[in-house]
Amino acid sequence: MPIAQADLHTHTIVSGHAYSTIQEMAAEAARRGLKILGITEHAPSIPGTCGKIYFTNMHVVPREMYGIRLMLGCEINILDTDGRIDLDDATIDRLDITIAGIHDICWHGGTVDENTAGMICVMENPKIQMISHPADGTATLHLEELVKASRRTGTILEINNHSLSPNRTKRVLAEPNSLELLRLCKRYEVPAVLGSDAHISFQIADYDRIRPLLQATEFPDALILNYDADRLLATLKPLKGN
Repeated sequence: MPIAQADLHTHTIVSGHAYSTIQEMAAEAARRGLKILGITEHAPSIPGTCGKIYFTNMHVVPREMYGIRLMLGCEINILDTDGRIDLDDATIDRLDITIAGIHDICWHGGTVDENTAGMICVMENPKIQMISHPADGTATLHLEELVKASRRTGTILEINNHSLSPNRTKRVLAEPNSLELLRLCKRYEVPAVLGSDAHISFQIADYDRIRPLLQATEFPDALILNYDADRLLATLKPLKGN
């Protein structure tokens, strides 16, 4: 298995339930040999996270730290089956990277068809570059339709390591869903990104729970964007102003 050059989905103490600072995260990413670290704090609908002013002031943070490229952004919440999100366009335009995902604490779902339509609506938003943990079981989704939408819109789907933790109540759903998502990405030749969803520096670029799934599906290395930092950057949708 190649060595990952990037981890785009991580959180610091600013998210309210994570345990390392930006500098601690960057130092650990450098120690692990990464080229790119994405720090994507939770958007305002998650209790305890930062307000919008945090995102509008991120210009004070250097984007190169300890020899790695630092990309500061947000894990934006998908709120409902209409595809509403909880961060406005003006704030999004300040970010280096945008991820959107469903979290049960602020999600108002419906049928599997309605849930899928809402997520695809978000994927069609040119300001959203990635979807976090679509296979974690929080919402029932037609994964094949998401893979087709990923190919059409260029919005990247994540395979999330944290979702597979034995401490997660929905792990029983996350593993078979993640296997299905990998098989579908392989079938349609759609690239995916691995995400640690690190909430402490020691979890950065930890994809150990994903590795057995990659082996089980014989997933091609060429479809994993983390292995080539330049290709990853070229694949991400360009954001306005960046």
